[in-house]
Amino acid sequence: METNRKRKISVIVPVYNSIDCLERCVRSLCAQTYDRLEILLIDDGSTDGTGKLCERLAAEDARIAVHHKENGGASSARNVGLSMASGDYIGFVDSDDYVDSYVYEELALALERGKYAVAQISRDEVDEEGRRLPDVCIPPERERFCDSETFIKELLLHRGDSSFCTKLFPREIFAKHRFPEGELNEDFRLLLEILQEIPGIGILPKQGYHVVCRQESTTRKRTKDSFSRVFLDIVENADKVQELVDRKYPALHEYAVRFNLYQRLDYMLHVPLPQMKGDNAFYGNVKKYLRRHVSDTIKNPYLTGKNKGYLLLLTAAPRTVRGVHGWKMRFKEKQEQRQAI
Repeated sequence: METNRKRKISVIVPVYNSIDCLERCVRSLCAQTYDRLEILLIDDGSTDGTGKLCERLAAEDARIAVHHKENGGASSARNVGLSMASGDYIGFVDSDDYVDSYVYEELALALERGKYAVAQISRDEVDEEGRRLPDVCIPPERERFCDSETFIKELLLHRGDSSFCTKLFPREIFAKHRFPEGELNEDFRLLLEILQEIPGIGILPKQGYHVVCRQESTTRKRTKDSFSRVFLDIVENADKVQELVDRKYPALHEYAVRFNLYQRLDYMLHVPLPQMKGDNAFYGNVKKYLRRHVSDTIKNPYLTGKNKGYLLLLTAAPRTVRGVHGWKMRFKEKQEQRQAI
């Protein structure tokens, strides 16, 4: 049998207008102690010179391959990478982020030693200067196996890590799976599909994957009326999650209800006021859902008191509540700015 050390890892990096951060990301991959790597840079139609940077980096390391394509989004780029990958294992890294040198060595060893179907390294969040931010996902104290049902429960409570970037997968998992294109919440649903087919995930405690939280540039700064597609996708995915859970994991029903309500709360807190009108069918459907599930909002044991309060207020008087909420947020922001001076 081929030994773990001889197995090849393909790391897929979707790249789009990342000229200011890509080199750090790629150099962190080139520095991996696990040297049987294939690094696939998928340039998704960059317009800022990133494509040329990809070529320069590839010229410096024979393990790097570059593919240029028309812009189609991160899922499209990942799917192209999957079609190119020749490794036994598949990993993903976002071009903003970077990894410690031991990450793929330890993930590969965990797959072999722990007999896990999928291995996950823990992550932290840092700002653009590398300063630590509060943890979004709390790492375990020691390596542990998390069965699929428990992992899904943690995802439904917004405590689990749905990112593909922190995980290493055997290549065969993607024989019949691809990332859904044209969506911004693509990791979550695909991971749930995969979790149905495997016993669970081995989780390593070290926070070796570093998610870089970048501020939007002034040229990309959003206006008060702009609205990311992600807030629509999270609601649509929540409905699909509810269906999946009720069919396959009925014991998690109340967790899925909580997830569904929470995702709609997120939507209602972000949809611009000018779009909160009767001719907005999506907004109207969210309102109807909340009104039908007032009892679930009150009774669900996994929603906090604050969650319930906001949901009930937004169900009763959404535009008024959003106006007051926006005023409070602006007031808080001004206070923080004064304190920083």
